[in-house]
Amino acid sequence: MSRYYAKSLKEYEEPFEFDSKKILEAMRRAKKGKKIPTSIALEPSTIKRLKAIAGKIGVPYQVLMRLFILEGLKRVKTG
Repeated sequence: MSRYYAKSLKEYEEPFEFDSKKILEAMRRAKKGKKIPTSIALEPSTIKRLKAIAGKIGVPYQVLMRLFILEGLKRVKTG
C-alpha cells in the first residue's frame, strides 16, 4: 500500500503569494459564515513561522492557517 502525500504534488512546487487586501476582505465575509472549531497539534517552531509570515502580510496567524488549508484543498482536486 503506497502512501499519498499532498505535498508531493506538482502543484505545491509552484510559488504563490497572498494578497493581504483579499485576505482581509475574505475574513470579513467569512465572519458571516458559521465555522466549526477544531484543533491541531503543531510544533512550536511551526507556530512561530506562521506568526512571522502572518505579521509580514498583516493578518492573524489563525487566518493564515485557514488560508493555507483552503489553498491546499484547491490544489488537491478530488472527485
